[in-house]
Amino acid sequence: MPNKSHYTVAIIGSGPAGLTAAIYASRASLEPVVFEGVQPGGQLTTTTEVENYPGFEHGIQGPELMDVTRKQAMRFGTEIANDTVVDADLSARPFTLALESGAKVTCDALIVASGASAKYLGLPSEKKLMGHGVSACATCDGFFFRGKEVAIVGGGDTAMEEANFLTKFATKVWLVHRRNEFRASKIMAQRTLDNPKIEVVWDSTITEILGEPATGVSGIRVKNVKTGDERVIPVQGYFSAIGHEPNTKLFRGKLDMDDVGYLKIQHPTTYTSVEGVFAAGDVADHIYRQAISAAGEGCKAAIDAERWLAGK
Repeated sequence: MPNKSHYTVAIIGSGPAGLTAAIYASRASLEPVVFEGVQPGGQLTTTTEVENYPGFEHGIQGPELMDVTRKQAMRFGTEIANDTVVDADLSARPFTLALESGAKVTCDALIVASGASAKYLGLPSEKKLMGHGVSACATCDGFFFRGKEVAIVGGGDTAMEEANFLTKFATKVWLVHRRNEFRASKIMAQRTLDNPKIEVVWDSTITEILGEPATGVSGIRVKNVKTGDERVIPVQGYFSAIGHEPNTKLFRGKLDMDDVGYLKIQHPTTYTSVEGVFAAGDVADHIYRQAISAAGEGCKAAIDAERWLAGK
């Protein structure tokens, strides 16, 4: 539960966007509170080695990166509340936030950095091997599979992009799709079909990811939806590319968002459709979805909030 009933700035989310916003807001003497939510530290806590975040020559573990960022925010006076925002009244200022603990707090400015959740098939083996060869971000983790064979599931533009990206590192990419044609755009689909390092497994679903956390992924069990036949394809990595879901349900009907649920912001700022509410990171970004771009948006949101408050 939070320590106070009112804050100048409240931040929803404790990933790179939320904690960077907290660092900037606390250094501006705004004494922000961060509501950690259901996944403290965000999506990076489900990864292992992070090598593309500036400042760490030899890489850093995802959970460690978020831990040191959290401590940095706290050093400047950020309050971290181990609580989840379950409802928000944005109809009047100060805004009112209802928390899972039952408490209610108000804030003058709100930064939404609740991120997005990658969609997975829901297999127990996916969860078991998360961060041990199972990933939902080829850009983040593709490098670790140099010289290896990997599998990816999906049929949209994201799957096409990630499959082609993975061929920069992997010797072969097995693209598993449950239908006999892609839903991706024609140009992206054709680029994938023309890539000699990609083999498409049509009309099939993945029923199990094989391997152990200590040794990583060793293969995928694939079932043909038309014949029922199953086979095992040996791979050392598995990527889910069936989309992301922004964590914005509590803002439906309150903030402008697209059909998927990503919050709309007034580029190049982080202003949302409600004055005094700002959005940063994957909650508003369906293009880049990187820790460093989320952190940059968190910086912008804190500066936008500080300037907006000064103007009041």
